[in-house]
Amino acid sequence: MTFTPHTLAPETDIELVREVDVPPALVWKAWTTPELLTQWFAPKPYETPHCEIDLRPGGIFATTMRSPEGEEFSGDGCYLEVVPNERLVWTSALGPGYRPQAGPMPFTAIIELRPTADGGTQYRAIAMHQNADDNRQHAEMGFVDGWGAALDQLVALVKDI
Repeated sequence: MTFTPHTLAPETDIELVREVDVPPALVWKAWTTPELLTQWFAPKPYETPHCEIDLRPGGIFATTMRSPEGEEFSGDGCYLEVVPNERLVWTSALGPGYRPQAGPMPFTAIIELRPTADGGTQYRAIAMHQNADDNRQHAEMGFVDGWGAALDQLVALVKDI
């Protein structure tokens, strides 16, 4: 591991921690390859019809999710840290090139991956918020269940690679 794990701030951070039975390299590939990310990123029955990735600090991370009713939700942000197969950090508070941008409930996401002894991955997803109200709202929106369902979809997808 080449990074220091994030220290959770319970008032403003929410996390999902799980072990999955696929190696970190495959989890990383699913997070960093647009053609794969569009297949798993939104918990079913939602879809992700669009994804743009420029995998470098300052590069764009943009997705569009579509509800079963056809309503679309765009999420554009900027990568802050890229440590292959270990750590991916992006924020919705900044656009490409670290340009500030406005938006509802800005947050910073951290994905931490550690290999397990059995060849799997300890997966940790964190959403950092600017205040407790945003953190609570994200939790009430179903962060843990939604991101957990998406992780299940990711694992199912990469097992076929």
